[in-house]
Amino acid sequence: MKLNTKCHGILEYSEKDIIVFKKGIPGFEHLKRFILVPTEENNLFYILHSIEDSNIGIIAASPFNVLRNYEFELNEDKAAELKIESMEDIFILNTVTLNSVLENITINLKAPIVINIKENIGEQLILDKVEYPIKYPLFKGEVSC
Repeated sequence: MKLNTKCHGILEYSEKDIIVFKKGIPGFEHLKRFILVPTEENNLFYILHSIEDSNIGIIAASPFNVLRNYEFELNEDKAAELKIESMEDIFILNTVTLNSVLENITINLKAPIVINIKENIGEQLILDKVEYPIKYPLFKGEVSC
């Protein structure tokens, strides 16, 4: 299948590539079906693109490229809801706010997107008890690619 997007050109995907967000994503609760594609320009970034609205693509990156010790607790109820059986099932991303000035590009460490890559379901969580910032400079520390 092909998705003709406003900003990212034509993205090809198959049914097995679709990730379902049962609750949507904050700000886009009405959108439930997304695909995740790496950006061609930079292997640090991904696009989490809605297949229901070709205008909606969210830039994301792995938090581990910024903070190697990034961690949070996933409670048993949430793990069961996402059908997570092992750590190998999990892929973590965080949304990125782009800026024309490199130093002003930020990553939201307070709200990770947890994807069960085995079941293709995901949810963006809001971490209550963790002191991660919403706007952490993406290129603040040492970046590992």
